[in-house]
Amino acid sequence: MRKGQVEAAINASITKFEREMLGRGPKEARTFIIDDLVVVRLKGILSLGEQQLATQPGGIELIKQMRTRLVESFAAELSHLVEEQIGIQVVSMHTDISTRTGERVFVFTLEKDAEAELAARDASSLNPERPPLTNR
Repeated sequence: MRKGQVEAAINASITKFEREMLGRGPKEARTFIIDDLVVVRLKGILSLGEQQLATQPGGIELIKQMRTRLVESFAAELSHLVEEQIGIQVVSMHTDISTRTGERVFVFTLEKDAEAELAARDASSLNPERPPLTNR
């Protein structure tokens, strides 16, 4: 698969996860593969109740704590989703949420440079080795 196709597949997997496990999917998702990193940006992930709670004293901290614990409890599953799409082992996962913008960002650190690996895969699929010519 090409880089854009892998990014789209990761988007679909993470969005499905958010919807099934956390009860709500993002309004928009973007994935970027940069060297040995996969960055996933989800927009519009807060429910109306969470948006209201964020305006109350202590609400922001409560939302961040709850959402962080939920995601961290599924860290292995999220890492596996990325590995499944990209074919490279995830070394670590980092995440943060903004209650001001309603965004979540995931950063997955990979075992090796995925951007270079995908470029090499593309090049080999575009120029497959030709079998040697034989005299008949």
